[in-house]
Amino acid sequence: MIGPADVGDPAVTSEVLAVFERYEDALVAGDAATLDAMFWDSPDTIRFGVADRQRGFGELAAWRATQGPLPGRERRQTHVATFGADLAVVTTLFSYPGRPFEGRQSQTWVRLAEGWRIVSAHVSETPVPPDALDG
Repeated sequence: MIGPADVGDPAVTSEVLAVFERYEDALVAGDAATLDAMFWDSPDTIRFGVADRQRGFGELAAWRATQGPLPGRERRQTHVATFGADLAVVTTLFSYPGRPFEGRQSQTWVRLAEGWRIVSAHVSETPVPPDALDG
């Protein structure tokens, strides 16, 4: 059982934030190989996108191969919650210049033998007035 002392360990938070930043850099660049390497290679991996969904690493890799870079992506309010040494949830908001949408992204990361991997991800967008994206 995870107790209060196991939540929010600064060292684990730093590790997860570093791999998340690597993921985000690859996402913006359209680096499918790096993005694939950051997901758990399992039929149990799940990703729900804005207008798509993938179940299993095979579906995810096939979908990712059709995606390009995401220039102009802006993130804010990224939060890392850790539970013990091997589980974390990362949430962030994102937007793109000139688009009146707020993007919402959540990822569940697990430390596996091969390192930190995303086992579940969810991405959504909701329309908002452009002035509401300030924050």
